[in-house]
Amino acid sequence: MCEGGPPPPHFSKSNSRIFIETTYGPSPRLYQVWKGSNRFFIGGRLIFGPDFRSLFLTMGLIVAPVILFCAFVSQGLVNEFPHHLGRLIVVLSAVFMTCIIILLFLISGRDPGILPRNPHPPEADDDVSSISTDWAGSQSGGPAVPPTKEVTVNGMVVRVKYCQTCMLYRPPRCSHCSICNNCVERFDHHCPWVGQCIGKRNYRFFFTFVFSTTVLCLYVFAFCWVNIGIIMEAYHCSLGKAFAKSPVSGILILYTFIASWFVGGLTAFHLHLIFTNQTTYENFRYHYDGKRNPYNIGCAQNFKEVFCSKIPRSKNNFRAKVKGDSSFIVSASMSLGRPMSPEMPKTSFDMERLKPQVVDAEELEDIESQIESVGQLEKRGTQTRQPSWDDRSHWEITRDVHMLVAEFGEEHKAGGTELIHGGH
Repeated sequence: MCEGGPPPPHFSKSNSRIFIETTYGPSPRLYQVWKGSNRFFIGGRLIFGPDFRSLFLTMGLIVAPVILFCAFVSQGLVNEFPHHLGRLIVVLSAVFMTCIIILLFLISGRDPGILPRNPHPPEADDDVSSISTDWAGSQSGGPAVPPTKEVTVNGMVVRVKYCQTCMLYRPPRCSHCSICNNCVERFDHHCPWVGQCIGKRNYRFFFTFVFSTTVLCLYVFAFCWVNIGIIMEAYHCSLGKAFAKSPVSGILILYTFIASWFVGGLTAFHLHLIFTNQTTYENFRYHYDGKRNPYNIGCAQNFKEVFCSKIPRSKNNFRAKVKGDSSFIVSASMSLGRPMSPEMPKTSFDMERLKPQVVDAEELEDIESQIESVGQLEKRGTQTRQPSWDDRSHWEITRDVHMLVAEFGEEHKAGGTELIHGGH
């Protein structure tokens, strides 16, 4: 423990039982104990990235120009065009904006294709031919799981990597997003403008969003010029005086011109990716121009794969209740607002063997004795030996355990609540 830290709380049998039973209380839902960096809303029905606040900026950049267009530019268009055509021009701009906002939330508020994490590393593959020849784990005392593995895609050998965080071999085209801290199927990129990863389940909506935004920019740009032309004809004035009479038109022309280059270029780039069946990540990392792309099956089939194939169901049911065997440490730590160490499985006593319904007296005594031994180690903080990595991870978890027990003990003393022992 760090010097000056609080002394370890006293562990009585009642406090130990409070700790176990309170932690195992109502089963948490998956989104409450999720180890990624995502933010969940409406009881886990909406899943956003950690930078979801950028959505408000993106929405403002879309909504504000349309409001200015409808409020200041549309009046001249409504008066100039007959048969309600002017009103239709204004309505179409509002419809475009609404569709784009809906697409924005379809991108950012859904699972982009997150792969469920494994609670334990996979067992060694019996088929040694699929293991990369670069690995010599068993001979050199390296990791038990090979870092890469070879699979066949459309007759070509593709090397897939093992993810140490999610403890799984990533499928082809899958990558781990460092921002969301998840492995995402057909990972394209993490878009800061929508605050979400772009992957297998939302890439279609992302391209439609970018394309629709380009069309909206060109739409407003064109009709602002039409409005300037109407003013020049009505007042027989120069271009400069027309901009002076409708400064909002000039501002929108400049704004949409710049925005059109940005989203228009992005649209053209992703059209190239779609027709060649690449992702942004693959295009920058592998450069398939110089070698054969194993996923390219022809322009028509590539286009069909993106826009006409069925969107797969999410592999995660974030509202499902989690059993108390392997995730109660995570849920308990989140209740305190402090994440646990990622090395939680390497504790001195196996948390996963505790059962939520019944705790035997012998198991309870074992846990108490082990925690008391940890407290004795903490009292010897003046020892000069340097702690190993395992000791540090053990101490980190001990602090969380102590905080939990202290909290539960104070609640028990203050409220005098009765303990309900499962199975007794």
